Amino acid sequence: MTGFLALLGLTRAGFTAPSFAIFTDLLTGWVCAPGRRTIIAMITGADPAGRRAHDAYHRFVRDGAWSMSWLWQVLTVHLVGRLVPTGVDELACDDTLFHHEGRHVEGAGTFRDAVRSTAKRVVYERGLNLVVITLQVRPPWGGCPIAVPVNARVHRKKDTTTTIGHAEAMLRQIAGWLPNRELHLCADGAYATLARDLPSGVQLTCRMRRDAALYQAAPPRTGKRGRPRTKGDRLPTPAQLSKTLPARVFTGEQVDVRGATVTTLVHVTDVLWYAVNKTSLVRLVIVRDPDGKQPDDYFFTTDLHAAAASIITRYAARWAIEVCFRDTKQDLGAQNPQSWKRRGPERAAALSLWLHAATWCWYLCAHPDGRTWTPRPWYRHKATPSFLDALAALRKALWSQRITAMSRSEPDNTKITEAILDTLAYAA
Repeated sequence: MTGFLALLGLTRAGFTAPSFAIFTDLLTGWVCAPGRRTIIAMITGADPAGRRAHDAYHRFVRDGAWSMSWLWQVLTVHLVGRLVPTGVDELACDDTLFHHEGRHVEGAGTFRDAVRSTAKRVVYERGLNLVVITLQVRPPWGGCPIAVPVNARVHRKKDTTTTIGHAEAMLRQIAGWLPNRELHLCADGAYATLARDLPSGVQLTCRMRRDAALYQAAPPRTGKRGRPRTKGDRLPTPAQLSKTLPARVFTGEQVDVRGATVTTLVHVTDVLWYAVNKTSLVRLVIVRDPDGKQPDDYFFTTDLHAAAASIITRYAARWAIEVCFRDTKQDLGAQNPQSWKRRGPERAAALSLWLHAATWCWYLCAHPDGRTWTPRPWYRHKATPSFLDALAALRKALWSQRITAMSRSEPDNTKITEAILDTLAYAA
């Protein structure tokens, strides 16, 4: 537990002394609270004796004089220093909906629910639309990468800033927090226009539209009068290109797809996607299923030196951000805190994502082998810990400090205590 409190202690400079005490109690209560993670439930777990009025916790979230940006900066710098000390910092970006049904929830609106929507039916739900950037961490035990949030913003209805604008602003923030570091952002096709004006030292990988208007590079200046050409001859769209390319131009590649090695056929070419970036070429990668069962897929990157296998692996790893959203909502109850007014809803949602990253940071440092979960006969093939296992380990550490401090260190008491802690660890 000392490690987790030390992690929270890194943020102390952003609070007053009373506010930091509330912040620490709130997050430890969030981890330990069973059932719905309302603020009242967090208080019950963190402050059962009622040392301070419950209004203080609500005011802290809603109107407290502290900055969520400061918390993100401290955590991001610490995460990179501890978990990704060298190499390229792999980032992922996407937006997600935190459901809130009340009519008077500040910042909430009606948005498309990507989880429930299908190609034939679009489902709309009310809630907070959050744009989130995560850091992709390769755990010591291998397998799928772990996505830990490093920045988040709420996109409101009729907001003058689009989701892409929020993503760009957050990306520039992160680049400022991590000077002299190489960043590579991976996002779905909705964020492709980020390639238009990336910060220095940042690269982008996205899915490309099947009907994208592609061109050759602009020809050299002729020296004649008149406006020089800004683009070359028109090329076929990605879908048309894949139909006309002969099979011999595709090469086989061994690709790491979320921990599994997959064989695929690829073709790489550099093109000008004028609608996205009018001056710089992007690298187009056409991916084909050797068995012909899946349709061709199309990706692009601004890194013209990237190999096809690394581009595909990078985009496949983007799935970790979807796992992050699921874990935050289901295991941390990110949609439960009942804070409706002013900055409360946005801060509560951001704190849940911040706590997700802090939990993984603590777990990866405290248990690098990941062997904290008990093997079960009905889950014989489980080989790596999940976020719920990391949360259970942290919850056990927090409860252990409280219970053992009030117990005698006798053998029988130790056995009883261990049984209680094992039960409490997964009680949520």
